[in-house]
Amino acid sequence: MVSEKVALHWFRQDLRIADNPALLSAADYGSLLPIYILDETTPEAFSIGGAGRLWLHHSLKSLNDKLNGNLRCFKGNPETILKDLCEEYDIKHVTWNRAYDPWRIKQDTKIKARLNSISIKVESYNGTLLWEPWETLKTDGSPYRVFTPFYKNGCLNANPPRRPLKKPRINYAVGKNNHHSLGILELLKDKPWEREIISNSQIGEDEANKKLEEFLSDGINDYKEGRNFPARKNISGLSPHLHWGEISVNTVWHAAKKQLNIRPNLGENAYHFLSELGWREFSYSLLYYFPSLPTKNLQPRFDRFPWDENPRGLKAWRNGTTGIPIVDAGMRQLWQTGYMHNRLRMIVGSFLVKNLRIHWHHGQAWFWDTLFDADLANNSASWQWIAGCGADAAPYFRIFNPVTQGLKFDPDGSFIRKFVPELANVPTKFIFQPWEAPQTVLAKSGVKLGEDYPEPIVNLKTSRDEALEAFASLKA
Repeated sequence: MVSEKVALHWFRQDLRIADNPALLSAADYGSLLPIYILDETTPEAFSIGGAGRLWLHHSLKSLNDKLNGNLRCFKGNPETILKDLCEEYDIKHVTWNRAYDPWRIKQDTKIKARLNSISIKVESYNGTLLWEPWETLKTDGSPYRVFTPFYKNGCLNANPPRRPLKKPRINYAVGKNNHHSLGILELLKDKPWEREIISNSQIGEDEANKKLEEFLSDGINDYKEGRNFPARKNISGLSPHLHWGEISVNTVWHAAKKQLNIRPNLGENAYHFLSELGWREFSYSLLYYFPSLPTKNLQPRFDRFPWDENPRGLKAWRNGTTGIPIVDAGMRQLWQTGYMHNRLRMIVGSFLVKNLRIHWHHGQAWFWDTLFDADLANNSASWQWIAGCGADAAPYFRIFNPVTQGLKFDPDGSFIRKFVPELANVPTKFIFQPWEAPQTVLAKSGVKLGEDYPEPIVNLKTSRDEALEAFASLKA
């Protein structure tokens, strides 16, 4: 009797069946042992945040359903767990999709060497990016630090992204025990916030594909302009699905390209959407070549920047009680939904690091804990961008005025009214800066500043001037 050939696939941020190169390789080898390992020690400060744990729980549940209940979950040191499983099942073939977090690169290298030393073949694949970082370098072999040449020269001149792969045919390995269910991970804390935030979330591979289909049939039509307006539906909503790998970026890229071929009139809207996928690639390239991106300024001169210790301001910012309506609306959207519109991420980020002059690390940490799509590469690169200290950063002196941003991108105040209901009856003329409204107007609207809604915690003009003065000190 020929013994069963068993391959182990280690799911990480590839929580899907379709277009999963590492899973396909394992399934083609023999019977499959699919596992997930929660390692909360190695990442240290960047272990999965609260919102991420919540999404992960439901994503793994969805994945396990698609695997007919065969997903085995573990908690602890991946090196030890993988070695023990290989011995238990006599596994000679292990697969995973590559990750690009600095700690994961070190860990993967160590694990691969350990398993190879005991005659176990390990194969890793690109299941996360359109182009891996080493495929988009300059002609001199150095990485790009500016997005436009990175995308136009590094990405679009490289080999085209591979087409999505077929779904695997899976024969599952016979389990030797059944004590490794999702519950062992203890991802949920049973807090009211968890139940509230998850209530309107669509999680899992099927939901990701549904969301892509809906976006390509409608939202993409006015994407280039409409994506800036938080009350409109011109966003894909795919960021958490991409982060957790419930859908591959290759699937998204080729689906958008197909729509462009079918409907050439999509033109710049489709191209702009594709370039946003390019920004994701850029962030991963930065993280790969500058592994200190999450912790250190890419521009060292900002190490001397006079940040302000302002716990009161930070608390108000987190709570959405700054007295600046568009900022508060964005922060409350984050807390209530686990998502924040990209335009608002720029507005609230600028307000934190410039008007409040609070270090970007504090914003990065809050987003890490509260965003469903909290991604080490994107989160770190974006905060450094808005703080002016990163690669291809917005100039520090580009300070988003939240009043004019609100007027431009929420012109009827509908987004503010949704998330700051205290101001629902304030006339549009004053809803972006209620402190300018006559007392009679506020009284008629049922608002008393300082009681029903906060007074602004800073003067926008004064704080802008102080930020520019602080920036000027770097040149001294």
